[in-house]
Parts: sequence; C-alpha cells; structure tokens
Amino acid sequence: MTKWDYDGPILEIENLSISFFTRLREIPAVMDFSCTVQPGEAMGLVGESGCGKSTVALAVMRDLGKNGRIVSGTIKFKGRDLTTMSEQDLRDIRGSEIAMIYQEPMASLNPAMKIGKQLMEVPMIHEGVSADVAHKRALEVVGDVRLPDPARILNSFPHQLSGGQQQRIVIAMALMSKPALLILDEPTTALDVTVEAAVVDLVKDLGEKYGTSMLFISHNLGLVLDTCNRLCVMYSGEAVETGSIKDVFDKMQHPYTQALFRSIPLPGADKNAHPLVAIPGNFPLPHERPQGCNFGPRCDYFKAGLCDAGDIRMRDIPGDDRHGSRCLRVDEIDWNAPLKATKTVEKTPIGDVVLKMEDLRKYYEVSASKLFGGGSKKVVKANETLSFEAHEGETLAIVGESGCGKSTFAKVLMGLETATSGSIMLYGEDIQDTPIESRSTDTVSGVQMVFQNPFDTLNPSMKVGRQIIRALEIFGIGKSEDDRRNRMLELLDLVKLPREFADRMPRQLSGGQKQRVGIARAFAGGAKIVVADEPVSALDVSVQAAVTDLLMEIQRENRTTLLFISHDLSIVRYLSDRVMVMYLGHVVELGTTDQVFSPPYHPYTEALLSAVPIADTKVKKKRIVLEGDIPSAMKPPPGCPFQTRCRWKSKVPDGLCDREMPPMQTLAKGHQVKCHLTKAQLNEMEPVITIAAE
Repeated sequence: MTKWDYDGPILEIENLSISFFTRLREIPAVMDFSCTVQPGEAMGLVGESGCGKSTVALAVMRDLGKNGRIVSGTIKFKGRDLTTMSEQDLRDIRGSEIAMIYQEPMASLNPAMKIGKQLMEVPMIHEGVSADVAHKRALEVVGDVRLPDPARILNSFPHQLSGGQQQRIVIAMALMSKPALLILDEPTTALDVTVEAAVVDLVKDLGEKYGTSMLFISHNLGLVLDTCNRLCVMYSGEAVETGSIKDVFDKMQHPYTQALFRSIPLPGADKNAHPLVAIPGNFPLPHERPQGCNFGPRCDYFKAGLCDAGDIRMRDIPGDDRHGSRCLRVDEIDWNAPLKATKTVEKTPIGDVVLKMEDLRKYYEVSASKLFGGGSKKVVKANETLSFEAHEGETLAIVGESGCGKSTFAKVLMGLETATSGSIMLYGEDIQDTPIESRSTDTVSGVQMVFQNPFDTLNPSMKVGRQIIRALEIFGIGKSEDDRRNRMLELLDLVKLPREFADRMPRQLSGGQKQRVGIARAFAGGAKIVVADEPVSALDVSVQAAVTDLLMEIQRENRTTLLFISHDLSIVRYLSDRVMVMYLGHVVELGTTDQVFSPPYHPYTEALLSAVPIADTKVKKKRIVLEGDIPSAMKPPPGCPFQTRCRWKSKVPDGLCDREMPPMQTLAKGHQVKCHLTKAQLNEMEPVITIAAE
C-alpha cells in the first residue's frame, strides 16, 4: 500500500486508556476515549488544562515518555494499530505520514541551523529525495504558508523571524512530506489575534490543498468553530460529548459542554444585565476523581444514586451525525430551557477623573551593537503622544498586538520606568518623573498591578498568607501582627478563597487560585487604580469567568479604576466601559465600548474585530486578514504607523498616509480616531460582526 491509497478512516481511536506510573501510584490520565477522523476531516479536541487533550495527541505519536503507558484500547492509523507497531515502523510513519505542530514554535526549531536546511531534512530523511528536489519543495511550501521572499526566509536563522513567521515555518516543516494526519497542539496560543487569524486561515487552506486530516487541540471554542468540521469535548480524562460542529454548538447534549458555553463572553453577554456563569467548584485531580460521573460534583443536573453509581459510557444521540454524550440523564434534561435568572447588578457609577496622561512619550536608547561596542545608537519609540483620562469606578481596556506599547505604558504608570516626556497626573499630582522607589507609600499602594502569569508572581517557598501579610507590612497597614493576619483573612474572603489556604504553599493551588492570591495582594493596600495586564489569558475559560466576575465585584465595592490590558476582544467587550486601541506606540482609537465595537472604526480596529474567534454559529464575520507583521518600533514607517498593512490606504489621495501622521479626529462625543480617512468615508464602513436572526 502506498502512502496515499487508503479509503477508510485515517485515525480510529477505540476505548483508549492511558496512565502515568509514579513511585506512589498509577495515575489514570485518559479513560475509555474513542474518536474517528475520516479522510480530509478536521477534528477539534477541546477542554480545560489537564483534561487529557495533549496526552491523546502524544499517544497517537507514541511519545508518552517512560512513565506513560497505554493501558488498554487501540489507536489505528489507516487501519494499522499503532499500539503494537515496532519502533522501526513508527519511525517510518512519524514525520512522514503523521506530523505534529507544537504550541511553542522555537521548541521545534534548531536555533543554530538555517531554516532551509531544517525544511530540506524532512523529505531527504523520509523519502530519500535529492537536495535539489528538497530545496525546490521547501521553496514551494514556504510560499504556501504565505511568507514573503521564500529564498530569503530559507537563508535565515530562526531568531531572525517573528513568532508568527516561526510558527508558519513549523507548519511548513510538518507539511513537507504531505502527511495524511496533522496534529496541532494549541498552535496559536503564543500568537497575536491578527496573526492567529492568518495562521488559522492558512491551516484550513492547506488542509484542503493537501487533503490532510487534522486533530486540532485547543481550549478556544471559537478557534475550533473556525477550523474544524467535528468536535470532541473532554473533561477530566474522558470524552464527554462528540459530534459535528453544528450539532455540538447548537444542540449540546452534555452539562459540561453547556456550562463551558455559559462561561465564555459571547456577543450579548453583559457584565451587569447578563453576567457570565462560572462553573462551580474545581477541576478534580487525577487521583481524586469522584465515583461515577467525573463532572457530577459540579453539575446542575446531578442525581445521587444514579450519576454516582458506576462508570458511565458514551451513548449515541439519535438523528444526529455521529453525535454522542456521556450523560445518563441526556433524555430527561430540557436543553432549551432558558438559564435561571442570574443575579443582575447595578452598573458601577463612574466618578471623577483620577488618572490623566498627556502627550506621554517613552523612548529607549539601544546601541546598535552593544555586545562588541561601537555602533550608532538607535531609539525604540515604545509610546508616542499617549493622551487619555481614566475615571473612578470605570474599566478602561487597552488593546493591541504585541509590541504596540501596552505593557510599556503600564510600567511607566507603575513607576517601574520613567517617561521620556509628557505628564501623568494621579489625583492631581504629577508622578511622571517619580520612579517607584521615590514614590510615597500611599501612591504605591494606591496603584497596583495584577500580572499575566500567576505562576511567576508568587514566591514558591513562602506560604500564601505570609505573602499577603508581607504586602500589608510594606504598605504600613495594621497596628500589630494580629491586625495584619485578620486583614489577610478578610482579603482571602474578598477573593473567595477558603481561609485555610493561608497555610498552603503556591504549588498546592491551581492557576485560577494563584491568580486570586495575586488579586488579593494587589488590593491589600486599598488600591484605587489596578492595572490588570492580561490577567486571565493564562487561565481556562471556566476559571476566566470566575476571576473576571471577582474583579467586577471588587470594583463595585471599592469603586476601583481598572485598566484592563488584553488582546482578547471578547472579554474586553464584556468587561470594559471604554476601550483604547494602540498600534506601534500610538493611540489610534478611543471611545466607549459600543462606539469602538460598531462602525465607523479605525481600519486597525476593524481588522482586530474580524480576527476574534467567536464560539457562536449565528455570528457572521467579515474576514480581514492583515498582510505582514507589525513594524519594528526601532524603525517605524513614515506617515501613518498603520499604512504598511492598511486596506483603506488607496482611498486616501496624494500618498498622504505615506508622508504625514494622521490627525486625531472626533467622530462623536468621546469617540476619537487617528486616521486620514474623512468622516464620510469612515461612516461608509459596514459592521464586521453581525448576528444572524433566529
């Protein structure tokens, strides 16, 4: 049989169980997992961290390490059982017929070898082709993944490419042998939303061109909707629902799938009128799974004596396309019943201006060749003429791609960096030139930060309670140790963590729990302004809902001003009162959430909105994929910073976009756009996101 002539299922996994064996015990990672991928089909594998998605992928590659073992079940690739195959046969198939793309592109590339050589190796090793044939194919595949100037790319080292370009090279490498099955493990997590949109389009197009079947692993339901035909939802090591995208999205038949959709901010969610519903409780540890249904302790439909009586098998949903659910009560539940009225809350009243930035600039000087001395100095313009106000009790979202200056601005506000020019007025006091070590305790405690990665912000060798008490000591809060301990326990109550967590070490907490500790510490000194830098991007969607709900609740109680830095426009739309869009150090659009999310838009905002994956089959999006990468802040383009990627540029006469910085024009009260397009042209814009009528 040659590589291509097979007409059965490409991948058939039946009743697969995988365990990891430690010195203490056997830990079941995947139990009774089955799924089938037909030729040309793209199967999405979704679920929270630790549910077993990547373990399934590694089992298909037969790469479970020395502790992992397939305990039972079969994995058939084109009818041949991979679990009984010899090492030599596996080597022939891996990379040639089954290829895998990992989450972090740099982990897959050799930093000391040119791109061309790395790509050419694949067909030369697997197919024994000559260097000339391999080079020709490498040029073709680099063109296929839409990278400019393939000859130059082949002659580059990995570090000379951006993250999005590196990920495209990894995709090109996987496609070099035209595999029958491509496994993608969270391939876009580290990428900006605009680059992610381009990579997703690319994967779909290449799947169709090469006839490749795909197993697409993601925790992002919107991304799976954009990429796949079929879907398998996993929870705690088991497949709980599987079926076509349409069946699972529109006729979900498992309580966990339903709970997952209720915890993500789809269009129509409103933090006051329709708050997200977080899944109660926590994900079970592999050695502490409950009896019967794994989701039972967190399920609204749990029935004692039935759901916890014994193992539950997948059952078919009649009338649908291979649709199955692991729920005993699937026929009794009214899946169309409206959600029980959740608590609605009063909108936080917006108060006076507490923070005002005017013409803020932050430049960094870097030597052209610091390592070897000499070379002319170059300037990185991280922030350019940044002007905005933030009010008491409001949430101002700051959005844009990596390198647009969001985090630099946050560092300047926090005092970790001082600005090059301009002013920062905090409660009427100019703090622009005051580094953090020279700021008063009141100023430091009043402006706090919640960081992106909760794992990096806690001391691993200090108990949780002690870390919060340490913050209270620094802020001079409490007359005695007892006072501070009581305040620490109150802060744990505030972030809805049990008081006994005070005596736990950070390693004993989940990611969402660690982020709550970070929030408790930020509010230890009664912070009035909190800069939240991507505070939920490292968390699972169900945990995201709980953490955002918590931030909103604390904001309502303390009238906190929240500066929410994010690239996830779905969560921004749900949370924010106003939105500031940044590009290459400039504010290109500023307005209320409603103004920014409906036309007229800045051309960059329009592209950002079209790139957001939305997990709703009723939503129709105009697809605008930006060409090229964000320019370097060391060498910004002349004229408008966005002109190198703008699809509206041809509508502006006389090459104005190439020559002159556009003015900031006011389109409506509170809505500003930095663009050369006239008001009439901007008003011609059509909505990017529309919701089809029921």
